[in-house]
Amino acid sequence: MIVVQESPSVRSSRGGRPRDPSRDGVIRAAIMRLLADVGYGALTMDAVAAEAGVGKATIYRRWRTKQDLVADTITELNATTVTPADTGSLETDLRALLYAIVDVINGPIGAATQALLSTVPHHPRLEEAFGDGPVGVWRRAFEQVFGRAEARGELRPGLAGTVTAEALMAPLVQRWLIIGHPVTRDYADEVLTDVALPLLRATGGPTA
Repeated sequence: MIVVQESPSVRSSRGGRPRDPSRDGVIRAAIMRLLADVGYGALTMDAVAAEAGVGKATIYRRWRTKQDLVADTITELNATTVTPADTGSLETDLRALLYAIVDVINGPIGAATQALLSTVPHHPRLEEAFGDGPVGVWRRAFEQVFGRAEARGELRPGLAGTVTAEALMAPLVQRWLIIGHPVTRDYADEVLTDVALPLLRATGGPTA
């Protein structure tokens, strides 16, 4: 399940009246669509206003520059969390989490992330906002899954944050951001069956 968390009262960096969170959501969705379609370089404030169906003044009241607008959107993407299901089983928990990651990769957040990758290193404001990003969010979700599995006795303590833990996510990220091949639920099943579970068993994880 993907849970998008918004601050209850968000104000622009320029101060003034509180933002309307529902309108901000529409604007950010428009930004992500445009980033995926035209990239950061061709993105304009006017195009965002037109795509979101709001007046230009609405955009400029919230953000002074395009960089402010995109950085704020990235920050909100970082607040998007993948909440792993608690099924009572490590294998089914991992499958649900991998499926959730596949859905994010194939959705607006995944497309916007790809569009920004080459731009972020050249814009300190964007790089700062991008610091955590989806991958950091996913890492913490795996830590939750491992923590519950340790409590049930399915995993030895201390796997969270190790190279073994990172290896479970690596095939999806590589296929998504480096190779550029489709990332599907069938592929996630292969990663779980052929990589994740054998690796966990070899490092003191589940035996069945």
